[in-house]
Amino acid sequence: MSTTHRLTLPVTAEAIAAVRAGDLVYLDGDIVVTIGLPTHQRMIDCAARGEALPVDLQGGAFLHLSSYNREADTPSGHEALYMNPTTSTRYTAFMPTLIRSYGLRVIGGKGGLDAESVKAMQEVGCIYLSFLGGGATLLARAIKEVVAVDWEEYISQFRLVTLRVEGLGPATVGIDAHGNSLYDSLRQTATDRLPAILEELDRTRAPLPGH
Repeated sequence: MSTTHRLTLPVTAEAIAAVRAGDLVYLDGDIVVTIGLPTHQRMIDCAARGEALPVDLQGGAFLHLSSYNREADTPSGHEALYMNPTTSTRYTAFMPTLIRSYGLRVIGGKGGLDAESVKAMQEVGCIYLSFLGGGATLLARAIKEVVAVDWEEYISQFRLVTLRVEGLGPATVGIDAHGNSLYDSLRQTATDRLPAILEELDRTRAPLPGH
């Protein structure tokens, strides 16, 4: 039976350890979002050079959520119009290094991540959240303000955007900090069912008697 968690960011490793694959999570606090491949590479380069990012990600949430922000009369000078998850597997080459370099506690998007990322998550104490695809309206309701927009030379969705959220979710824990993965379970279930499915297909395709 799943449990629902309300996590306030930044979050401790102890709190993350209590969260299990299949649980539901709501987030409060500041999250950092981007869907830019160049952004991910730039973050890797900063870590390699020992340069600080314009935002502090230690113990925080770094999410593959596309956001569009327009200029507005707000303290940050921006207003967020929407958020929508994108596929995290596009970033598998970057995520193990980012998780370890920045001490990430929460990552997320759609589709999960690879085994190397899961290994890094176990080392650091990090969970992967699966957000509802097409849930832009629901997710946008959680945005309280745009805290900061960094690396503005990129297009809006590629920038490093810090958003303050309240009750962002519900998101399903696709991978927990103990290495348990709903994606692996689904793949195994599909693999186990494949022989029976193929057998049924063969029976369906077999010619009827007398034909």
